[in-house]
Amino acid sequence: MGWVRETDPIEEWQLRPKSSSKPFPEYIPKVILDDYKEACLIVNDSPKASATLSRRCLQGIIRNFWGISKPRLIDEIKELEGKIDANTWRAIDGVRSVGNIGAHMEKDINLIVDVEPEEAKTLIGLIEFLLKDWYVLRHDREEHMQRVVDLAKLKSEEKKALPTTA
Repeated sequence: MGWVRETDPIEEWQLRPKSSSKPFPEYIPKVILDDYKEACLIVNDSPKASATLSRRCLQGIIRNFWGISKPRLIDEIKELEGKIDANTWRAIDGVRSVGNIGAHMEKDINLIVDVEPEEAKTLIGLIEFLLKDWYVLRHDREEHMQRVVDLAKLKSEEKKALPTTA
């Protein structure tokens, strides 16, 4: 009968999930959520790749949510200026510049700029904010306004159906 020594683990189990991705509704495009989830999954193992995925996610959000599609992300971001608040615009431009590390290596292959896990996590945090602020809040607002419209219509019909007194 084989015994396991006390120092040999029978099985290892990590209490925390490997990814820190948050659940988002399925009405957000799958390709955007897939990039977001992968960026979260690899943030500690490869912060540069995570930052690049955050940049790609950002581009997908701009194209899908705002309907802005240009050959370069910088041009898409420039078109966003004035449509969103200045702080959000500066943060978005920051994601682009950090994410460019992996996206445009062909311009200077000798340029290696490190991205720390905390920096990549900050970029992911911006993506999460934009998903909530642009997609989730818009969806919630549209649902709420539709309920108000439906209620107003119902009440109007009920009042029309009441007998009038002469």
